[in-house]
Amino acid sequence: MKGFRSIISGARRFNLSNTLNSQSNTLRLMLVVVAILLVLLSNSCSPEMPTDSQADASLAQQKQLEVANIEDNITNSYARLAANRADICPKLLQKDMGNNDIKRVAEVMVNDYCDYFLYLEAGQRIDVDVDNRQIEALLIVPTMHNFANGEYQVASYDKHVIRLAYNGATYKPERLSYDVAITVTD
Repeated sequence: MKGFRSIISGARRFNLSNTLNSQSNTLRLMLVVVAILLVLLSNSCSPEMPTDSQADASLAQQKQLEVANIEDNITNSYARLAANRADICPKLLQKDMGNNDIKRVAEVMVNDYCDYFLYLEAGQRIDVDVDNRQIEALLIVPTMHNFANGEYQVASYDKHVIRLAYNGATYKPERLSYDVAITVTD
């Protein structure tokens, strides 16, 4: 009888431990499922993903603008210094107060073209006259305009780039000399 009681007692302990193990496993499983659901729920309700990508795109666009401004400032600084030399391009030009003409005498074209930068206001008119027929005068920024077709009326305050380009029928000399007169009227 003692052996039978120990068997029943052992069976009860085994059954009880299996039940406890089963309950603890079920409890663990439920905790894991709840934790996963909480993580999924918090991620699906959070607007951080699109906002982060929008912020990243905005930040990237802002950096590109800053880089473009820095490059433009460097180019303008170089062009300001080049304005004092006849054989270096591009050149930044400024109109003197009370004078509508900007004259550059004995300029030298070393490459196939030379750019002149001007900052003009809306409503102003610009015309370019070059003494050498082998040189074509074009406005290339902010729009394309050939000065052979007449003057150009400025639409908005902006940087305007006038390109004098060699357009001759023969090979361009190594150093082509020319005079240019740029007229800016209000």
